[in-house]
Amino acid sequence: MNFKDILIKRRAINFFDPDRDVEESLLKTIIKNAANAPSSYNLQPWKLMVLRDHDKKSALQTLAFNQPKITEAPVILIVLADRDGWKAGNSSFESVFKDNVDSGKMQQEQKDGFSGTTQTLYGQTSESSQAFANKNAGLFAMSLMYSATEQGLETHPMDGFDHDGVKKEFNIPDNYWIPMLIAVGYLKPGVKVHPKAWRQSYEEMILK
Repeated sequence: MNFKDILIKRRAINFFDPDRDVEESLLKTIIKNAANAPSSYNLQPWKLMVLRDHDKKSALQTLAFNQPKITEAPVILIVLADRDGWKAGNSSFESVFKDNVDSGKMQQEQKDGFSGTTQTLYGQTSESSQAFANKNAGLFAMSLMYSATEQGLETHPMDGFDHDGVKKEFNIPDNYWIPMLIAVGYLKPGVKVHPKAWRQSYEEMILK
C-alpha cells in the first residue's frame, strides 16, 4: 500500500469485529513502526497503555460515554503525553542524551546545557509543558494510526472521555495527560464505510 492509499484508507471506524483479535506480534509491529514519528529533540514524550481485557475495557467504556466500540474493538490504546519528558532524570531524556553521547553528537559535559535548553523551551510554565507533551504525543498517535492502516487494521481516535476518571481508574501518574484513546481492530463484517467526508481544498487551507 503506498502512502497516498494509506492517507485515503485511514478512517475513524465506529464498528469493529468483536470476534477477530489483533495478534500481539502485529500490534508490536504497528507500535514499533509508529515510534519513528518526529519529536522535539527526539525526546519522545509518549507512552501507551494497552487494554485487551474485557473488564478493563468495560470500566473504560463507562468513563467514555458508553461508546460501544471500546468493548467491541479487540485493542484500546490509552495514549499518554508525558509533561515531564523534557526533564533531566526522565527516562526518555536520559536515553536521548546517552544516545547523543554514544553517537558523538554531544559530550558528557554538555548535559547541563542540553537540560537547560529543553527547560527553556518546554519547562518554563505548566502550559508550555502541556503543549510540548500534547503536540509530540499527537504526532506519535497519527503515525500509529497510519501504521495500523498499512497493516490492514482500522482505528478510531477518541477524545470523548472523563480524563480525571480514566487517570484514577487506571492509576496513571500525574505527569501524564491523556490526549486520546485509540480503538484498534478489524472492520465489522457487513458494515458499509461511507466515502471520505469533506476536506478543505488547497485554496481554503492557505491564508493570505
